[in-house]
Amino acid sequence: MATDASSADERLQFTAEELLADGDYREPLIANGVRCHGGFGEDGQYRSPRTVVRRPAIRAWQAQLARGGAPLIDIPRELMPPQYPNVEQSVLLLREGVRDPIVRGLTIISIVEGFGAIIRDVKVPKLGELVVEPLEGTALAHLRRGLFEAHARDEAGHRDQGGHKQMWEAARDLALENPKIPRDVLMRLMGRRGRRKPAKRPFPEIDEDLERMLSTMAQVLVVEVFAEGAFEWGKALLGNAEVSAEPERASEMVRFIQSDESPHVEYLRTALSEIRARTLRTVHGGTIPGRTVVDGLLHRILSQMTRNRPAEQREDARKSLSEAIEAASNQKAAKATKAVVEEFESLETSWTPPAKTGFEPTPAVEGAQ
Repeated sequence: MATDASSADERLQFTAEELLADGDYREPLIANGVRCHGGFGEDGQYRSPRTVVRRPAIRAWQAQLARGGAPLIDIPRELMPPQYPNVEQSVLLLREGVRDPIVRGLTIISIVEGFGAIIRDVKVPKLGELVVEPLEGTALAHLRRGLFEAHARDEAGHRDQGGHKQMWEAARDLALENPKIPRDVLMRLMGRRGRRKPAKRPFPEIDEDLERMLSTMAQVLVVEVFAEGAFEWGKALLGNAEVSAEPERASEMVRFIQSDESPHVEYLRTALSEIRARTLRTVHGGTIPGRTVVDGLLHRILSQMTRNRPAEQREDARKSLSEAIEAASNQKAAKATKAVVEEFESLETSWTPPAKTGFEPTPAVEGAQ
């Protein structure tokens, strides 16, 4: 099996075995006693899993797009809502003994990471029959040939190796010294998801499996881009020696996860950009520009997430915050309830969603939004 990274930069077709290949590690990454993916090279630096060929392969596909004059999708960072509670608010809560909202937030992140494994179950239709232009030598042609599987393994682990779920749990437990996990954390998370109403198909004129695949990829891309806020929050909070028992090790664990997530963003934006530069066949024998579909999906998702995500975060945090402050107010570690709430609210980050997403639909699909 060829796994030479330099040659991968010039190639465009790969086997699943190559895209899932690991490099050599001097020592493994152990988190909470669990052998996790990745490891440390001879230089002592952390190396992400399954990237020895995957990273250069993505660079090669992106270079091919550039040669064809097709731009890479770029999600504007100003669309990313601030983390709630922010770092200052989170430090305040931990300092005053109100730990539940932070423990709950970190646990939810780890659970959501584990859910990431479902991407391996996304049905990839016969793209050659649904896309007008050829697909050989593209990221699209490799979704089922290693890319989705690598993504799934990174998030939830694989066989005897832990993934991001276990790594976030380790970061939490290192910083907060194995805190008690709220029993209802999973129930609340699932309840929030269950409240969402199923949306109508925005593009019923294209194959349903294709639309579902592209919608899932667009959704995951936005989530992965927005996750940068959670990474920066996690590094700053868990790396704060005032409230973290293991600031260096805990923040470092988050940094490792952040490094692992980079190929996810890059292959998703590459594959969606490839579709965006092509033409899709409709179910009635016509065609529709890929750009219309991809931009329409991204606009729809970004509009919803910039509008709904801050409110959802605030609702979840407020509920657990009021319960935690009430419990902590009876302990010497906490200030009076009112004083904690007032200081917490004074530290809130002000944010207004941008007026445009940058992917506004053309008039032809406005009615589908």
